[in-house]
Amino acid sequence: MFDAILINKDTDEQTVSRSQVTLPEMEEGDVIVDIAWSTLNYKDALAITGSSPVVRSFPMVPGIDFAGVVSESRHSDFAPGDRVVLNGWGVGEKHWGGLAERAKVKGDWLVRLPDGLTMRQAMAIGTAGYTAMLCVIALEDEGVTPASGEILVTGASGGVGSVATSLLANKGFTVAAATGRPEETDYLKSLGASSIVDRADLSGPPRALNKERWAGAVDVVGGVVLANLLSMIKYSGTVAACGLAGSMDLPTSVAPFILRGVTLKGIDSVMCPKEKRLAAWARLATDLDPTKLEAMSTEVAFEDVVSTAPLFLEGKIRGRIIVPINPDLEN
Repeated sequence: MFDAILINKDTDEQTVSRSQVTLPEMEEGDVIVDIAWSTLNYKDALAITGSSPVVRSFPMVPGIDFAGVVSESRHSDFAPGDRVVLNGWGVGEKHWGGLAERAKVKGDWLVRLPDGLTMRQAMAIGTAGYTAMLCVIALEDEGVTPASGEILVTGASGGVGSVATSLLANKGFTVAAATGRPEETDYLKSLGASSIVDRADLSGPPRALNKERWAGAVDVVGGVVLANLLSMIKYSGTVAACGLAGSMDLPTSVAPFILRGVTLKGIDSVMCPKEKRLAAWARLATDLDPTKLEAMSTEVAFEDVVSTAPLFLEGKIRGRIIVPINPDLEN
C-alpha cells in the first residue's frame, strides 16, 4: 500500500482524496518507479476539480509528471536505481500518474534524468518546461534567431510562459511577455523579459492583418489572443502554439499564412516521440539558468495538492508548482 491522490466518480459526482492504494493489476507497465518529486499542472487542476473531462477512467491518480528512482524493471533500458523522468503519454488521464508514492509505467515512456539536473529541478521544469523547450526548438528550426526581432510569449507568468521567457532570454532573444497580471512585471523582467504586453491588447476583435510587430511567438492561450498575434507576426515569422487556456477556436483567416508567409507550428508534448524528448531534455540541462528556475518554482506539500488545484483556474498561480513526494530519494 502507498499514498496517492485518488479521483473517483459515482454517476455525476466526483470525489478526490489522499488515499492508500495498491498498483492496479490492469495497468500495463514494465517498470515500477518510487517517486521522489511530482508537480501540479493546469491539466492536473482540471482533473482534480472536475472542471474539464480530462480523466478518461476511474479511479484515477492524477499527475502528468514525475521524477523518481526505478525499483523494479523488466525493460532492457532501465535497471533498479536508475533516476528517471516521465512527462505525458496519457499518464494522469488514462493511466495512473505521478501524484503518488509509486507508479507502474511502460519503460518506453521514461527518460533518464539528464546529467546536471536533480530530480527536484526536473520537476521544476516538468511538462511545462519541456513543452517550452519544444517551442523554442520549433522557432529555431524555422530559422528564427535573435537577429530576427522580438519574440512574444503569451501567458508569460504561467509555467510554460515562465520557462519560455527564461530560455529565450538566455539564448539572446529579446522577449516581450504578455500577461493579464501587471503585478507580475518585476517577476517577468527578472526572468529576462525586455517588455510587458497587456493581455488586453491581444483580446479585441481580430483583424486579418495588423502592423508587423514580432518575429515569432510562443502561445499557450489560443483563441482570440492567437488570432491577434498571428496578424502581427513579421514576414516569414513563426508561432509555436502549445496551449488552449483561452479557447480551442481560432477566429482568423489565411491572410497571415499566404500574404506574410507566417508559420503556425503546433507543439504536442503528450505523445511527442522519444527522440525529440531526449533532445529537449538535453537542452534543458544546459540552457536553463538554475537560479531563474528556482525563482519560478514554489513547493506545495503533498497534503495541500487538492486545495491548491483550484487556484490554477482562478489565475492565481505563478510559474511552476513542485510537490515533494519522497525527496529523500535524491540522496
